[in-house]
Amino acid sequence: MSGTAFDSALFGPLVSDPATKALFEDKAVLRAFLDVEAALARAEAQTGVIPADAAERIAQVCAATEIDPAVLAEGTARDGVPIPVFVHHLRELVGGDAAEYVHLGATSQDILDTGLILRLDKALKLHEAALWRVCDRLAVLADTYRLAPMAARTRMQQAAPTSFGLKAAGWLSGLLRHLDRVRELKPRCLCVSLSGAAGTLSAFGGKGLAVEAALARQLDLSVASGPWHTQRDTVLDLANWWTLVCGSLGKFGLDLGLLAQNEVAEVSLPGGGSSALPNKVNPVGAETLVALSRHTAGALGTLHQAALQEHERGGAGWTLEWLALPQIVLASGAALTHTERLLNGLAVNTDRMRENLSSGGGLIMAEALSFALARHMDRTDAAHLVKTACQDAAQTGHDFKCCMIRVLDAGHHGDIVRQIDWDTLMDPASTLGPAARLIDRILESHESLREASSHSESQT
Repeated sequence: MSGTAFDSALFGPLVSDPATKALFEDKAVLRAFLDVEAALARAEAQTGVIPADAAERIAQVCAATEIDPAVLAEGTARDGVPIPVFVHHLRELVGGDAAEYVHLGATSQDILDTGLILRLDKALKLHEAALWRVCDRLAVLADTYRLAPMAARTRMQQAAPTSFGLKAAGWLSGLLRHLDRVRELKPRCLCVSLSGAAGTLSAFGGKGLAVEAALARQLDLSVASGPWHTQRDTVLDLANWWTLVCGSLGKFGLDLGLLAQNEVAEVSLPGGGSSALPNKVNPVGAETLVALSRHTAGALGTLHQAALQEHERGGAGWTLEWLALPQIVLASGAALTHTERLLNGLAVNTDRMRENLSSGGGLIMAEALSFALARHMDRTDAAHLVKTACQDAAQTGHDFKCCMIRVLDAGHHGDIVRQIDWDTLMDPASTLGPAARLIDRILESHESLREASSHSESQT
């Protein structure tokens, strides 16, 4: 039995996706270590720290080598980190005079952290691309259903009319902000770690800063403003981004699950079956989005504990990162996969939306009617009359419009009754206000962000 659902052959496909999971398998971790050691050797050769032929030998061995994780397991348990036994093994593979130049000037955390950043960079690329696909699909939904009226719900109760297009645009708007955030995060957070044993780069003979810059160029990463062995805010920044994405997708899943209930039935979703009830189609994807969102929120709280690291090298906090961070990234990959599946299988029932709008006998139009009456009388008096009509409709089960006319007539406001265009006023589509313009603003943000993203990619 696996220790976590993420590692389980049984539950893993539900809570992780293969592409993200591959980045956290031991094979990928060790490949990242080898890539960093090869890049470090080349950077040191470029800056005259080690001979060029030694760097080439190290790089060739790193490129051709696949290390069995089991070979390093005992040493990792002993040392609390895999790098010492990894470096020992790599030196044996390199052999000859070049072996003494393997890992020169670096410390374990330099290799492990830089390897982590390389893998997080790949995860960001995967997830950013998936997020764009989700946003593009939501943009189509927002535009297609911009004029499809439905009940807005506040505190789980019908409130006033909105449109499904605006609801979809609302889901889109949060995800667009995440795409904007990640553009700003990457250059600041995707940095090499090369500080040496005590964070001073002293082992490079005065060439430490040059080696650091050359290593960053080799790996296409940024250079941090200072050593970050125990300054973990950048890792937390990235983890927070993934948690925010999961939160927005969890909200999307929660909304869809509620809209897909049999009693509501405004959307239908792809789902799973029940072992006992053949009539059921369980909203598995939507539920999983909620679960993943809640899990990442808890894991992020745990990860923040890793910000507390002692002096220039921490132990417990660093280990805590290894426990919490992968689950956040894995959950995010799964959440994006579930979201794409949901969007691909989503069916929108606009007829049912209209039925639900009228199911309360017109009570959902109370706010619109209150504003309409306020054009003919004091606003407080209008609100009081509408409230009275609402109570009458709720108690008697009569149509709200009839109750409202009865209340107005009883209050000697028959002239107002005759001045109101009741058919237009009681039509939910007539009370959407500037919803279409709000949708346009969000769609314009989508297009402008896409253009900015494409321009940035073309420059790089």
